[in-house]
Amino acid sequence: MVIDIRNFDELSKLELYELLRLRAEVFVVEQQCAYQDLDGKDVKALHILGKKKGEELVAYARVFEPGFYFEQASIGRIVVAPGHRAERLGKKIVLAAEKAIIQFYDGETVKLSAQSYLKRFYNELGYRSIGEEYLEDGIPHIAMVKNL
Repeated sequence: MVIDIRNFDELSKLELYELLRLRAEVFVVEQQCAYQDLDGKDVKALHILGKKKGEELVAYARVFEPGFYFEQASIGRIVVAPGHRAERLGKKIVLAAEKAIIQFYDGETVKLSAQSYLKRFYNELGYRSIGEEYLEDGIPHIAMVKNL
């Protein structure tokens, strides 16, 4: 998988279409969760694009500088295309997002809002839970942090 990092203005129309399509495929259709994915925040994010076979988008995350969502830098919308989940691309896209936070924001800590069923996955990457579980768009989530 090749990682490309783009701010919003650097995304091609095709890249924007593909990342929005992937997010909708997983977060809206697969997880059967009607929510406002186009939240106006993409224009302020760094977009981490994981591509295979030339331009096929197979993994994605967006990151924000410290102070945008939380006091710490944050990672969100982490997603892997259904046909590529056995390839452990989730780990690769999270690590690429962390590297981008260090490179672009001099970040020392990252915080994310994880779907609760993925807690073990994030624990294996060094994240620890903080606070109580909560519902976000009807799905159980937990806040998690990691020192980079």
